[in-house]
Amino acid sequence: MTLSGFLQLGASTVIFLLAAAGAKSWALAPSIPKLLLTLALYSLGNLIMLRLVREFGMASAFSLSAVIQLVAVNVIALAFFGERLNGLQSGGIVLAIVAVGLITLGPALSGR
Repeated sequence: MTLSGFLQLGASTVIFLLAAAGAKSWALAPSIPKLLLTLALYSLGNLIMLRLVREFGMASAFSLSAVIQLVAVNVIALAFFGERLNGLQSGGIVLAIVAVGLITLGPALSGR
């Protein structure tokens, strides 16, 4: 991964996290400005993802983004919004992280 790609991935992750926090905020107290901000943030994050897809391919770009967002969104949901997961949900998140890791690293580990 190039430095440019790493920075773009970081930027899209931060933007998607802000968008997710905006979506949660909107869900708690709906308003048009919150909705518009959330939509704008998701749109900006997706525009950055389009650049990453061009640079790294769809599978790698979206898989990396998905696992980073999965972890980060859950940290925000648990730490800042006080959400709780039961054992089954926690196990599902762990399995999702492992699955995305295998999808992303699979070709490199198998020599392809």
